[in-house]
Formats: sequence, structure tokens, C-alpha cells
Amino acid sequence: MNSSQLIALDARDGDSAVSFSPPAQRAGLELSVVVPTFNERENVIPLVERLRKALAGISWEVIFVDDDSTDRTVDVVRDLSINDPRIRAIRRVHRRGLAGACLEGILSTSAPIVAVMDADLQHDETRLATMLSMMRGGRTDLVVATRYSGDGSSGQGFNRIRQAGSHMAIGMAKRLLKVETSDPMSGFFMVRRTLIDELAPKLSQQGFKILLDIIASSPMPLSIGEISYVFRPRIHGESKLDASVVLEYLGLLVAKWSRDLISPRMVLFGLVGLSGVVVHLSMLRLLLTAGLPFAAGQAVAMLFAVVSNYTLNNALTYRDRRRRGLHFLTGMMMFAALCSLGVLAGTGVSSLFYSQEPQWWLAGLAGAVIGAGWNYITSSMITWRR
Repeated sequence: MNSSQLIALDARDGDSAVSFSPPAQRAGLELSVVVPTFNERENVIPLVERLRKALAGISWEVIFVDDDSTDRTVDVVRDLSINDPRIRAIRRVHRRGLAGACLEGILSTSAPIVAVMDADLQHDETRLATMLSMMRGGRTDLVVATRYSGDGSSGQGFNRIRQAGSHMAIGMAKRLLKVETSDPMSGFFMVRRTLIDELAPKLSQQGFKILLDIIASSPMPLSIGEISYVFRPRIHGESKLDASVVLEYLGLLVAKWSRDLISPRMVLFGLVGLSGVVVHLSMLRLLLTAGLPFAAGQAVAMLFAVVSNYTLNNALTYRDRRRRGLHFLTGMMMFAALCSLGVLAGTGVSSLFYSQEPQWWLAGLAGAVIGAGWNYITSSMITWRR
């Protein structure tokens, strides 16, 4: 990881993607605004109207990258694009995740400069023109709209708990990854498309914090500008922040700290596995206390642990490939069968280790590593294959 050069602390001025509107290939296109969406139907028209005013005199387009919203957000975008070719839509089917949506949107444009912002109207679109001016000079790789520098504030958009969580997450990023921007958690920024072209293979498609991923993945220090803004309250729709977002963020931190040796998905898989150990031991203790024989109690406890691990992995680790309905049940049977093979493989390896070096803890650890590795690989390639 390389620290980045912060060149402007603050600037103040008044399964395949389907594109519904034709890609803009207009001469002189300077700026593309990428907006990831999921159930943001009521916010699309107000956001477009605000962009038209804020970007008057600039050659721009806006790309809404929609994760197959149940409220048909993409239909609103399609209707607008009929009369305004600057408005485009990408509908992602059977794929979820803000980071992946942003990446697809950025890579789909021919504009040399790309802004990323949310659809919920909490980001101040009037800052876009100033951000573009900072990028035009050629000395800045990206500009971060920050809530935590200059006149910036998050008080209107966050309650106290979310503010505290945001500050904690920023502190962790600065300590572990040595990033120097005041708001590495920002979802509002502007970047050169060529930089993303270069970094794309290294960027995670999971999680919500693509800015942090960009900064931490760059092999060279980046020149980063900042502009302060006031984070507004959400008017329509619901926040997408939940426990899975927090876990994905922790996974991203570990991945970038390990220089991508450990993937965010692997971290989540491991955390779910640890929770399965707790479920197993707790259930076994409960059943033994109730008078059930050990063999029967062990079998039931293992079954509970498998069901718990599968359910949590389906909801968290593989949320972008989540199985539903009948596929949920067939996936559970597949997961249980593959995990059983992992147990056999782990037992065989640990027995071999113990016969060569009778250290129970070393043999047990070797078996656990083999079993966990098998379970992770088969889960990714078979149970939750794309």
C-alpha cells in the first residue's frame, strides 16, 4: 500500500449487463456521472433535474447502474433517456453490490473523467463543477467530496450512532491502510477513467466502499484533492446500510492490509465458520444437558451448525449470488454434502500428520485448514457458482 499525496485540503465555490439507452459517444464528452441504484425510483427524476442545473455548460452524461430494482427504477431512467440521450441505464441481473455497480458504470463510459455519487440526493451535486475544475488541471488523480474537512458536515444525514460508526471506520482505514484523505469512506468522488482502467482487475466487486479500494489498490501514490460538502438527509427510500455492509467493510480492510492475499469473501466465510463453531458447541451442550446421548447430540449439533453456516453464507458471504426458493434448499443439500467431504479430507490429513508427528494440536490445525480451504473453494465454485 502506498500513501497518497493530498494536494488540496479544501475548495470552496458558490448476468450480463443490458443497456436500455444507447451509449453516449458524443464528441467532446467530458464528464460521466455514475449513480448506482437499488429501489431509488422516486429519486431519479429529482436527481436528473439537479444535475441539469449543476452541470450547465458542461458536456456530461449520467449512467444509472441498477441492480434489478423491485420498484422498476430502471423504467424511470428509460423514460427519461428517450428525450435526453445524456441519460443512460445499465441493468444488472443476478448481481448485487454497490462497488461492482460503480465499476461497471465507470468502465462503460468514454468520458475521461467520472464522478460517482449516490441516488438518494444526500450528495451535493452543486460541488460537481468545482470538482471538475480541480481535475482539469491534470495534476489531480481524484477529488474526494469530504464531510470531515473545512465546511463539511455529516450531522444532517447521520444520527449519532452512524456518525460514531463512520468516524470509527475512517480511523481504522487510516491506521491499517495509511490513507491520507479525510474521508476515505465517502461515496462521492471524481476520478480519471484511465486510473480505473488500470486498477480494475485489483478492485473488489463486493462491498460499498469503492473509494477506499481505489486508494489502497494503487501501486503508486495518488494526487488527491478534497472539497467539503454538507451531507444531506435522505428524503425518499431507505438506507442500504446493514450488518452485512459492516462485515464487508471489515473484509475489505483485511484484504487490502494483506495486499489482497486474503479476499473479502474469504474473511466473511471464515467469520461465518467461527459462528458455526459457537452454534455447534452451544447446541451440543444444550442437548447433553437434556440427557441426549453424545453421539446423537453431536449429530444434531453438527446439523444445526451446517444449516447456520449455509444460511449466513447465503445472506452475507455470497449475497451477490444469493440462492432463493427451491434453489435455497438444493444449495443447502449441496453445501452439506461438500462439507462432509471436507470433513473426510481434513480427517485424513490430520491423521497423516499425527502419524508422522504426534502433536495433537498440529495435526488438528492441519486438518482444520484443509477442511476450511476445501469448504471455501467448493462453496465458491459449486454451491454459489456464478
